Amino acid sequence: MMYQAYQAQSDLMWPLRTLAKLAVPMLQDRGFGFATQPSTRQIAAACRVLELAAITHKRPPWRIDAVLVKGERVPVVEELMLTTPFASLLRFRKPGAPAQPKVLVVAPMSGHFATPLRDTVRTVLQDHDVYVTDWHNVRDVPLAAGRFGLDEYTAHLVDFLAGMGPNANVIAVCQPCVAALAAVSLMSEDQHPATPASLTLMAGPIDCRISPTEVNKLATTKPIGWFEKNLISHVPWRHGGGGRRVYPGFVQLSAFMSMNRERHANAFKEYYQHLVDDEFDKAEVTRTFYEEYLAVADLSAEFYLETVERVFQTYDLPRGELMFRGRKVDPAAIRRTALVTIEGERDDICAVGQTLAAQDLASSLRPYLRTHYVQPNVGHYGVFSGKRWQNHIYPLVRDVIHISQ
Repeated sequence: MMYQAYQAQSDLMWPLRTLAKLAVPMLQDRGFGFATQPSTRQIAAACRVLELAAITHKRPPWRIDAVLVKGERVPVVEELMLTTPFASLLRFRKPGAPAQPKVLVVAPMSGHFATPLRDTVRTVLQDHDVYVTDWHNVRDVPLAAGRFGLDEYTAHLVDFLAGMGPNANVIAVCQPCVAALAAVSLMSEDQHPATPASLTLMAGPIDCRISPTEVNKLATTKPIGWFEKNLISHVPWRHGGGGRRVYPGFVQLSAFMSMNRERHANAFKEYYQHLVDDEFDKAEVTRTFYEEYLAVADLSAEFYLETVERVFQTYDLPRGELMFRGRKVDPAAIRRTALVTIEGERDDICAVGQTLAAQDLASSLRPYLRTHYVQPNVGHYGVFSGKRWQNHIYPLVRDVIHISQ
């Protein structure tokens, strides 16, 4: 009943949020004398806060229209290359740009869409032909499309790389590092023609036994049956994926927000005050962040439960027990793909050493194909966004990719 209760609450709030949205233009219309009154500005600000606080279930736009290439502004066009019921392979094409190395950016499926990697994609796009795993909201995927678990996630990566063709490169961010390493291991063992030239794993949980964080410990406090009983719900029949078992995105969002409840409350208070004071530039920063943060995507129950159990509880990959459709995954099969592992010194989600473990698992790689880097003074998100990512981490990743071509 969890999803049904959430849907009922959302439906009850819809008229109020709609009224608030429609009221703002009128309250701010300076053609009316009351628009400049302090009380009117306060009401308008309150309406905009109420509007912003709504959880949404559609992917925000990427908002990458152009990028600098060698100092020149080059337009960017989004192209749909491949699609399945569960994901799209999206390409950011630069018309007229010279040929550049192909890179697949593998986004997490963790309660949000792929767009929080906007800074990652925009940065990599300067020197590369960039593709992204654009995961769909599972609540919109019909039951007839079948299951989607860790095996299906891994298979998508193999299929997308096959669609991109030979000599591509992979950058996996956070959660999908396990699936990315598995996919490249399988392709290497099969001598697949599209086996990537390089694999970059960024802040990913390859071996959560190493310096376990609070997030890692939380996953081991309960048996997998508890997660299935208490966190899995059915999508209401009104949606495209009606009846599908999911880990709702709003549950994951609630968990994230509860860890920093005071910070989020203060952010909305400041947003209200910025609007009242006509500080619209400051207000826009908050609005942009929360429009992204409050856009949630459901995870299929199979994928969520298998990830919790096989990655965070039984540590299948580092123990040599990870299976893909009845076949054991062997990272030692990787022999020609350059491996880069990146970690953040202050990462409290994926601790230092957990991603580095991939280097030991890929035991057949020669030293010149291995690179490891720990970025000082950054947490989890600083590994793939922000100034240190742009100025320190990305140049290292770029150089390995270009050497591998």
